Amino acid sequence: MTRTEFSIPRRPCVAVRIGAITVGSAAPIVVQSMTNTDTADAQATTAQVVALAEAGSELVRITVNTEEAAAAVPVIRERLATQGLTVPLIGDFHFNGHRLLAKYPACAEALDKYRINPGNVGRGKKKDEQFSTIVEIACRYDKPVRIGVNWGSLDQALAARLMDENARSPTPKPATEVMHEAVILSALESAQRAEEIGLGHDRIILSVKMSGVQDLIAVYRKLAIRCDYPLHLGLTEAGMGSKGIVASTAALAVLLQEGIGDTIRISLTPEPGGDRTQEVIVAQEILQAMGLRSFTPQVTACPGCGRTSSDYFQHLAQDIQTWLRQQMPVWRERHPGVAALKVAVMGCVVNGPGESKQANVGISLPGTGEIPVAPVYVDGEKTVTLKGDAIAAEFQKIVDDYVVQHYPTESEWST
Repeated sequence: MTRTEFSIPRRPCVAVRIGAITVGSAAPIVVQSMTNTDTADAQATTAQVVALAEAGSELVRITVNTEEAAAAVPVIRERLATQGLTVPLIGDFHFNGHRLLAKYPACAEALDKYRINPGNVGRGKKKDEQFSTIVEIACRYDKPVRIGVNWGSLDQALAARLMDENARSPTPKPATEVMHEAVILSALESAQRAEEIGLGHDRIILSVKMSGVQDLIAVYRKLAIRCDYPLHLGLTEAGMGSKGIVASTAALAVLLQEGIGDTIRISLTPEPGGDRTQEVIVAQEILQAMGLRSFTPQVTACPGCGRTSSDYFQHLAQDIQTWLRQQMPVWRERHPGVAALKVAVMGCVVNGPGESKQANVGISLPGTGEIPVAPVYVDGEKTVTLKGDAIAAEFQKIVDDYVVQHYPTESEWST
């Protein structure tokens, strides 16, 4: 017996193709990440794109802020191709994107999508001209565009206009509500303008990122009702460590549960020397925890208590989870569907047998004072009892054998 997967109805929207990836409509919610290397350093940026893609990032955004960065983009694309990687690259443009895309057509062609921030395209009359230039180039090379509004760089002219209108209203709204409307209008008006220039309706993705959980939920709920563009979710400037993970999860889980969101990115501030791929893993775990997608076999493990004074089950759970993630690059190709596998590593008799029976493969380790044996359950049935010093290796082999037997390759099916 295994846990039931839930299907959450998705908000209807158009489908947008980004390279070989489909975003929106009935397509699976896509995981995106972003490099933090200097894009002008083609070697370092290529290495980080590879790491993010191998961790499971299906779209990777890179900063294109200088002429050197723009010149490096086709080099990065070529280096990825030599490694057999076709992960779509997204160019992140602020302030000077119109100049860089016009001056470096190889960059414009090598990228799979452009990201424009309406608040950072330009000021006054230059804003329309510079926005138009980017959109026209996107049309020329048939590239989709994400119009990404950010609370921290909102179009000040638009915000001031709405504030003035609100001040003259006989029943003025709270300032926060007006600012929410400014963010939404910035996205919608920019999308309308892009379509007027010639960009297809099915070539536009919108985002309205905020740094506050309740603000993010509020603006995406309103935006989702007012358009059928695919929506990119992300809590901007989420923060570092557990704070960033918890805040991002709290915000995105609510929206995803309501069927809102077609791509997600977890904007974590890396620990000094930390691994950039953490944001990919967190995004995957959010989607998997909600039953929306499966990426890696998951390990259920108890938190420990006075019955589990030994930390053996903690080490085993950690080792198994690490081992499962390491196996996925091979398993994903050889054993389709294995990402849905569920494993349980429990620490005592209270919930151990029950949770182990709920998993595909589970083990109930002995707690303090219990008989030093570990029953193993496969699809709800007790199959063997392990004991001695080789429990970890024996259990790992049981899991490996289960994968081979229950997730055969196409060639194995045919035989």
